[in-house]
Amino acid sequence: MTQSVPHRNDALDSIDRSIVAELSRDGRLSVRTLAERVHISRTAAHNRVQQLQQRGVITGFGAHIDRKAIGLNISALVVVRIGEVSWEEIAAKLATLPFVEKVQAVSGDIDIILTVSAPDHEQLSQAILRDIHDMPGVVSTRSHLILAEIEGHPPAQTLDIWRT
Repeated sequence: MTQSVPHRNDALDSIDRSIVAELSRDGRLSVRTLAERVHISRTAAHNRVQQLQQRGVITGFGAHIDRKAIGLNISALVVVRIGEVSWEEIAAKLATLPFVEKVQAVSGDIDIILTVSAPDHEQLSQAILRDIHDMPGVVSTRSHLILAEIEGHPPAQTLDIWRT
């Protein structure tokens, strides 16, 4: 008989899930407002947020940035196939390249998907053709320009069965 491995959310009670959902909507909430929204004391809210951080459930707080507002006017998903190299090693190198926002390992006939944003086509082309494609260990790349983007729900806001 096999036992299932517990997931990080198995240990979250309904209050912790509510805290995570509220903070995913607005990471700048004061402890007082958070406590009011989840119907607990400020001390309890503060302690629970600290515990969620210590357990790695909450990994940070940050701002959502509009790429175009900071001059990154064009973005692409770059599909990368790698050769006989360590995924961790090449992913770490790819993540340090200018304009690379995200590196993700994927299944199937490709190995990595990158999100790359640049000020213009010329700089995007340079990032893809010179920096990424010519990196030792990269076998091939395929680029897909992002034409439009619509935000979905952060994980804690998804209407699913884990929040009761």
